[in-house]
This record gives sequence, C-alpha cells and structure tokens, in this order.
Amino acid sequence: MDDTSRSAAQRHLWPLIIAASAILLITMGVRQTSGLFLIPITQSTGVSIVAMSFALAVGQFVFGAAQPVFGAIADKFGATKVVIAGAIMLALGSILTPFATSSVGLLLTMGVLSAAGAAAGSFSILIGIAAQRLPPEKRSFAAGLINAGGSIGQSVFAPLVQLIIGAAGWASAMFATAFAALLTIPLVLPLRRSTGAGAAGAASLAPVPHLTLGEQVRVALRDPSYLCLHAGFFTCGFHIAFLVTHLPNDLRLCGLGPEVAASSLMLIGLFNVAGSLSAGWLGQRYRMKYLLALIYGSRAAIVAIYVVMPKTALNVYLFAGALGFTWLATVPPTSGLVSKLFGTRYLATLFGLTLLSHQIGGFLGAWLGGIALAQTGNYEWIWYADIALALLAAAANLPIREARLDAQPAAA
Repeated sequence: MDDTSRSAAQRHLWPLIIAASAILLITMGVRQTSGLFLIPITQSTGVSIVAMSFALAVGQFVFGAAQPVFGAIADKFGATKVVIAGAIMLALGSILTPFATSSVGLLLTMGVLSAAGAAAGSFSILIGIAAQRLPPEKRSFAAGLINAGGSIGQSVFAPLVQLIIGAAGWASAMFATAFAALLTIPLVLPLRRSTGAGAAGAASLAPVPHLTLGEQVRVALRDPSYLCLHAGFFTCGFHIAFLVTHLPNDLRLCGLGPEVAASSLMLIGLFNVAGSLSAGWLGQRYRMKYLLALIYGSRAAIVAIYVVMPKTALNVYLFAGALGFTWLATVPPTSGLVSKLFGTRYLATLFGLTLLSHQIGGFLGAWLGGIALAQTGNYEWIWYADIALALLAAAANLPIREARLDAQPAAA
C-alpha cells in the first residue's frame, strides 16, 4: 500500500469504529434488556414463565444461528445492506410484540423477528468489517472498542427501559426500543464509505484468500483450536442468557425490587466497558487463550460468591460490577483468535459460527432457567451448573494454539 492509500484508510478508520460501536450500542442495548419484560409480560398476558422463557431462549438461538448466515451475506455482498435490514426487523419485532400476547405470538416476535434483526447488526458483522481494514496488531483493541459499545448500550438501556415500563407500561417501552433500532440506519454511512475508500487497505492488510467460503468453513470445523473456542463460547452464552433473562426475577425472589435489577444490568454494562477495553488491549500483548481462561475461571469464582452471599442491594451491585468486568470481555480475544487462525477474509462467517455456539448455550441458559424455576421454585441448580461450565470453559481454552493455520483446499 502506498502512503496515499494508507493515509486514506487511516482517515476512515475512526469513523468506522465509532459507527460500528454505536450500532452495537443500540442492538445490544435492546437485546440485553429483554429480561426486564419477563414479569410484566407474564403478568399482563397470562403467558407462563416457562413459555416466556422458551420464547426468549429461542431468541437466543436465532440470534446465534442468524449471525453466520448474515456474516456470509456480508462477506459476499457487503455489510451495509445487512445492517439496514436488521434494523428494520428489530424495529418490527418490538412494534408487533405488544399485539402478539400469546405464547406463539411472543415466540415469533421476540424469539424470531427481533432476534434475527439484532443478529444482523451484531458482533460478527461489525467486528468483521473492521478487522478486514486493520493490521493484525490493531484488531484486538478495535474489537474491544466496538464491543464496549454493546456494553454501554446495556448500561444506558436498562434504566431507561425500566423507567418507561414503570411510568407507561411495557408496551410503551417496546415502542421506544423500536424507535431506537431505526436510529442505526443512518449510522451505516461510515461503513459504506469505508467499503470503498478502504478497499485498497483491506487488500493489503488481510491475507490473500486461497480458499472458497465453503472450503474455509470445512477447514475450520476440523481444527481442534477452533472447536475449543466454540466450547468456551458455548459456556459464555449459557451464562449471559441465563442472567439477562432470569437475574431480575431471581432478585425479586430474594425480596429486591425491579430497580435493583435494572441498576444491576446497568452496572454490568458499565463495568464491561472497562472489561472489553482491557481485554482488547491485553490481547495485543499477551496470548489470548490465557486471557479467555482467566475470564472464564474468574466467572466461576464470582458466581460462587453470589450463591453464598447475603442478597442485599449493595452486595448485588458489587456482584454486578465484578461480573460486568468479564461479561462480554470474551469477544475481543475470541474474534482475535479466529482471525489469527484463519485470517480476516471470512471472519464475519467464522466468528458468526462461534456466536452460534454461544447462542446455543444461550438457548439452554434462558430455557433451563425457566424450567428450574417451575420445577423447584428457585434457580439454585442452574447457578451450580453455571459454575461447573465456567471451569470447563477455562480448561478448554488452554490447548488452543495461536498460530496461523495455512491450509489448502482438498483435492478434487
């Protein structure tokens, strides 16, 4: 790349990262506050907690299953159209939910439409387009910056959504999230500009692809390190989806009000800004597999402390802050390892597949939490399962190699 091309690519770098972070702020802000609607919707519609939990669990799965699909579309045709389509789907899901007050209706709106829309404006697409325009040493920190946008979104949306639910009802809060989703559409402009202006930079910074998309996926799925990343990310999804869906109700069972739940979600988001930035920065200096093992191991310890501690508001806030530091801090090192192993050409697809594993775990975390509550009246055994899975995830990341995989397509 000559100096002129490099300078042009750098000029579009920060607008791209800021726009991607802002889009993720909105999409994750909407998604990560879904648990605040669990009790209001079940109380006003008569839908059972198990049925509502299942709808949100399906949403976790759809959010993951749609990401490699949208990632492949973005890899082939560009990210801007994907993000715009996602904004429209997310808004429609929120608008239609107050009119779909049966279990099937909620399954279709919150479980399918909203979740698919959020997936189209989520991690794999946004981090993928940034990574294609960055040198390897910058990708981890850029992923941390973009990921921090999602954390800020949770911290901003949680108290606002709870405020609207309390003042005007859950339907009004849904309409507000629909309006917010549409605000992502004008934010795609820097993504579009970077697609054209940074094309020369992308060609130089990313490895020259010698595999088709299908061949690259098959190579990845045979690689043990990639499968270890999937195993760890499965646990991350279980953990996050269970907490987002059921922490508000768990705190209610402990005698704490909805404002404590909303404040806890806000604190988780705020502290994860620091966690995401730290993980991105550390990923440029230390081996990312060790960062992931440390994150998962610390989660096990934090959840174990939560299980035995007295459930006062102060203790819950301390738990939320500690947990928030690890919350989505797994994203920068996970995406960084995928790009180390396979390059950036198909990163949106390959990272999207790891997010599918994440959301399969998310499906089980959200759904089994509802079943545990219905069967036992509490979430105790889910908390123990979460601790065990976090320890297994920490161990699964240790064998990962951090070397570039150089594979050739299979002979015909």
